[in-house]
Amino acid sequence: MFTGLKDKILALAKNAVFQVEEELKGEDGKNKKIAAIKYVIANLPVPSYLRFILGVVLSVFIDSAVEIAVAYMNHRDDIQDVIEV
Repeated sequence: MFTGLKDKILALAKNAVFQVEEELKGEDGKNKKIAAIKYVIANLPVPSYLRFILGVVLSVFIDSAVEIAVAYMNHRDDIQDVIEV
């Protein structure tokens, strides 16, 4: 069960980072990270009454997933810059 949930959280984090980057272009990184974490928690594939509890229990993992997604996005942008040159 938790393996599938971890995979879903990683996918949600990636989607969250892309969406937040588009919506909050002018915001600082801290606000973007908070928005991405809220997005992940709001979209967890569990009943709504469990989202807050799982958000607290898995907060370190969710935070790490968002950081991984940010690193992926930055790396992807670096590769795109090289391709466009």
